[in-house]
Amino acid sequence: MANETFYSEVLTDHNMHPVHKHEMSVCTCSREGINPSCGDDIVLNLNIENGVIKDGSFTGSGCAISQASADIMLDLVIGRTVDEAERLHELFMKMIRGECSEEEIDELEEAGALRDISHMPARVKCAVLGWRTMSEMISR
Repeated sequence: MANETFYSEVLTDHNMHPVHKHEMSVCTCSREGINPSCGDDIVLNLNIENGVIKDGSFTGSGCAISQASADIMLDLVIGRTVDEAERLHELFMKMIRGECSEEEIDELEEAGALRDISHMPARVKCAVLGWRTMSEMISR
C-alpha cells in the first residue's frame, strides 16, 4: 500500500506542478502528439545540441496521466544523449507491457510510478503519449 501511495503522490505532484510545462524560446525540434481516443494533445519541444538533450518542455492539454508522464519523461531525459533517451523510451514501453525487470524499472526512476498502467488499457495511450512523441522526434 505504501508503494501505491508513493506512486500516486508522484503522479499527482507532476500533474499539479509540472516543471516542464511551458513555452520554450529556443528549441531545435518540436512535435505534436495526439491521443485521438481521449483528446490528449501535447506539443513537445527539445533543444538538442551535439547529440545531447539540453532542455525540453511541453504544452497542451490532457488527462493527469498524460501530463504527469510527459513531465516525468522530460525530468529523466534532459541532460542525456539522444541514444540514452531512446533507450529509456524502450525501457518505458517494455515496462508498460509488463516485461521489465525491477532493475530496469529502477533505471526509469519516477517513471516507474506508471508501472501498473498496463492494468488500465484505456490509459496506456495516455501514459505513452509524451514518450512516443519524443521517440518519433529523435529516432533516426
